Amino acid sequence: MPISGSCHCGATKFEIDFAPETATRCNCSFCTKKGALWAYCEPDQFRLTTPIRNAAQYSPTTPENKHYFCPTCGCATFSDNPDYSVFAEGDWEESQARFDPTKRRISINLWVLDDFDIEALPIEHVDGRNQW
Repeated sequence: MPISGSCHCGATKFEIDFAPETATRCNCSFCTKKGALWAYCEPDQFRLTTPIRNAAQYSPTTPENKHYFCPTCGCATFSDNPDYSVFAEGDWEESQARFDPTKRRISINLWVLDDFDIEALPIEHVDGRNQW
């Protein structure tokens, strides 16, 4: 059964095909200013159920990083980024060799999920302020 998410006004809505088991809190400047807790999934586990034109995009660093938010109510909803998770798995040079910028990963702001208890999830901390 899919889990629904939406911005506050409902202009941006989506569904995910999985139940998040952890939440990620990143302390980079983007995530802390957004106040988001993230869950990650493959693109085929995420479905936008409203037109993409209902969401605005912000790309603070490079065009590959697409962070979406509602231009009406301002809620950060999801991001579509390269899968940077390989950089957490080993040394920098090895990770660069395995990195494929065409492989995407969707980040969901857990706070915008409807009827889902994120308070029950363990929180993993990422030191994005010093790692990026």
